[in-house]
Amino acid sequence: MQNNQQQLHRGLSERHIRLMALGAAIGVGLFLGSANAIKLAGPGILLAYLLGGGAIFIIMRALGEMAVHNPVAGSFSRYARDYLGPLSGYLTGWNYWFLWLVTCVAEITAVGVYMQVWFPESQQWVWALAALIAMGSVNLITVKAYGEFEFWFAMIKVVTIVVMILAGLGMIVFGFGNHGVATGISNLWAHGGFFPNGAQGVLMSLQMVMFAYLGVEMIGLTAGEAANPQKSIPDAINSVFWRIVIFYVGALFVILSLYPWNELGTTGSPFVMTFERMGIREAAGIINFVVLTAALSSCNGGIFSTGRMLYNLAQQKQAPAFFANTSPGGVPRAAILVSVVVLLFGVVLNYLAPAKVFVWVTSISTFGAIWTWGVILVSHMKFRAKLSAEERAKLAFKMPMYPVASWVALAFLVLVVGLMAYFPDTRVALYVGPAFLILLVVLYFVAGLNKRDSAVAQGA
Repeated sequence: MQNNQQQLHRGLSERHIRLMALGAAIGVGLFLGSANAIKLAGPGILLAYLLGGGAIFIIMRALGEMAVHNPVAGSFSRYARDYLGPLSGYLTGWNYWFLWLVTCVAEITAVGVYMQVWFPESQQWVWALAALIAMGSVNLITVKAYGEFEFWFAMIKVVTIVVMILAGLGMIVFGFGNHGVATGISNLWAHGGFFPNGAQGVLMSLQMVMFAYLGVEMIGLTAGEAANPQKSIPDAINSVFWRIVIFYVGALFVILSLYPWNELGTTGSPFVMTFERMGIREAAGIINFVVLTAALSSCNGGIFSTGRMLYNLAQQKQAPAFFANTSPGGVPRAAILVSVVVLLFGVVLNYLAPAKVFVWVTSISTFGAIWTWGVILVSHMKFRAKLSAEERAKLAFKMPMYPVASWVALAFLVLVVGLMAYFPDTRVALYVGPAFLILLVVLYFVAGLNKRDSAVAQGA
């Protein structure tokens, strides 16, 4: 009685994936000034973003090599299953699903906050619910509809940052908005030096910097629906590092050159201040709109990710079978609907539960980010080990400097985990995150998935 299609449609074009990769790398945090990270590292935050960006580039090249070789919907969860074992695939898939649920709850709650800027008398939960329904509906139509929305959401962010960088450079070099007096870049070292808090400040900021990059790995999830994954995936991944340099480092270079680092976060968004100096009176409204679209973009991408991950887990028989059903348009509607329903519950919890409880839950997502990236690197090593010399020579999208780059990136992730353990504010993530994984392991054995996976392996 099961007539539903079991395949996703390849409806994502190269322009969709290119902009999705860019949109994933640009979050709400950048528009709010990355103030917390800047307070820790000062202008040295530029180095932190470069180091973090380099590690992310290595991780994405490892994922890209596997995605081009075997473009499947579950991406890193599927690769973890294939190369590290069924339990690893199960943990990675369910962990990533929950990670994005938590992120989406935070983003749709943020939508309510941003809308209240324009409609202060309205109820915040109304806008959060409207955002969830809107983005859920987009994901339920076709993957092309999702791709189009994400394309334009990303375009809004890109245009805003490019305008801000160009305007800022105009002020720095030519004195635009400053009565013709060039501001220069002396603010980068005039307030305690380039590293005002020393190396420790840069190290402390690495945690926040890395979590700002969460979502970039979503490119791998598009492989199962890319019209031409052999071309679009390498193009998107190769440009990730340069996008990070231009949009994160470029924007922050301009901001830190124009304004003293120790004043940022106390006088409003630096984006708003820069546009106001250009003579744009509605700067606050414009940036509020851009941040609103950034939050909607993250929610849109999160629903996409959760749906595809449930679909993949069902295909691997590690989730209920009906999650593997697709609509005539190739959309895993059951998987998406369940994620949206759980998000509804999450929104209610977000308003009812104390703030501290929510911080504990979000710590799972911070730990989940490190877990996901580490799994990608280790899976890639196992993938390479299984290939013959001939097969390795024929790889279409080889990772550079393998295996040295892989070990360097893994060491970097270990450093970030060590820093999380060292600082009390982030230590909770190392309690809650592993506890959640242990819970998943218990459920895996209680549900008998270990026996079923073993039987499947023996049958194969």
